[in-house]
Amino acid sequence: MKIEVSLAGYQEKIILRNLLELYTYDFSELDGEDVDESGLYGYRHLDHYWIDPERFPFLIRMNGELAGFALVRRGTYFPELDSSEIGLSWLIAEFFVMRKYRRQGIGTFVARDLFERLPGRWEIAQIEGNTEAQIFWRKVIGDYSGGNYSEVLVKNDCWRGPVQVFNN
Repeated sequence: MKIEVSLAGYQEKIILRNLLELYTYDFSELDGEDVDESGLYGYRHLDHYWIDPERFPFLIRMNGELAGFALVRRGTYFPELDSSEIGLSWLIAEFFVMRKYRRQGIGTFVARDLFERLPGRWEIAQIEGNTEAQIFWRKVIGDYSGGNYSEVLVKNDCWRGPVQVFNN
């Protein structure tokens, strides 16, 4: 099993756009999102990943086949904290492993790979109703950090749901 995590080039934006449609479809049972008049969900921040130097689009491949993506950016879910004190954290804006490739350790491999590539403070958030994601991230972060992380239930203008925070 060979897992690759690569920064998506601009020429791969259409691939990411297509995978985002699958992701948003899967996620629609949790957030109630509907398609637009063209039959698409769309992702309004996609172009920013090739313009904003603090956003990073990654493609995931398993044995050379597309298996998912991760969108990582700088930011915080805690705007009330002094940004000079905490700096900007790494956030996983979106994380998707296609159903065919789930429960094979790919998500764990990718998360650890991203943590190693981008050292610093991390804030990983899940919506309140996504218990499967909460279980996944608590285990991955707990194993990676040796249990050295905190979890806060955030309810502010930036986010509503649990956020795990750790430094690597």
